[in-house]
Amino acid sequence: MTEGFAENASTASPTRGDSYLAVVRRLAAAQKPAARSAPAYSRFVNRRIGRYIAAWAYRAGLTPNAVTGISAIFTFVAIALLIILPPSWGLGISVALLLLIGYAFDSADGQVSRLQGTSSPAGEWLDHMVDATKVSTMPLALAVGFYRFDVVPTPWLLVPIGFAIVSAVLFFGMILTEQLRRRTAGAVPLAAEQPGRPSWMRALAVLPMDYGVLCLSFVLLGAVPVFVVVYTLIAAATTAFLLLAAVKWFRELRSWTPDTSSAAPEKGDLP
Repeated sequence: MTEGFAENASTASPTRGDSYLAVVRRLAAAQKPAARSAPAYSRFVNRRIGRYIAAWAYRAGLTPNAVTGISAIFTFVAIALLIILPPSWGLGISVALLLLIGYAFDSADGQVSRLQGTSSPAGEWLDHMVDATKVSTMPLALAVGFYRFDVVPTPWLLVPIGFAIVSAVLFFGMILTEQLRRRTAGAVPLAAEQPGRPSWMRALAVLPMDYGVLCLSFVLLGAVPVFVVVYTLIAAATTAFLLLAAVKWFRELRSWTPDTSSAAPEKGDLP
């Protein structure tokens, strides 16, 4: 996701004349802290790969929005393949690689914006729109593909369909909660500012909800019965996480008393 530029551009941004490794080192020094709940693959693998891609993109003169666009291309090609081709080892490996590359570019766009000092609401909007689309369309594409090629019992198709709903609600909840936390002026800390340090134990505990693990699971498409079990477990774990997180978010925000001096718009009002 697009991340804000936390430092002054004149002191934090390298020049395009700097070496690739110099840009990577500067990015590592300016990396935003990971949230305490950041899962292992996203935190320890994807952010690092994204850093290398961001350094390349910066030296190539790509904008953050261009990086987001590249991420979308890899991701939606993979999603389309789930509908077009029957499950196989070749399809699974291809889809997993495309999704992981797309995920790495998704991590890189915010890092490019920090290097360039060009973080913007439009860039963040574009990034979130792509993310919102992919989390819903991926399980639906899987359901359509499995239905087309008749590789699973029809009742199982309710799993990816339900997963699409859970993924959409979870993504919306995360984004909305962070926006409401910002309105509390620090009374409710942002995810990256939660007290305590990120730990390996926490990162491993939430690994089943890691988008990177979901991407890797598609490698098993060559063994559909095994994939079905793994995918169902991921969907169940994500559902449980959503229920627990929703309770936690509601309690956090309920503890904050807002300033009513400026009335919020009614729910039905147009933006």
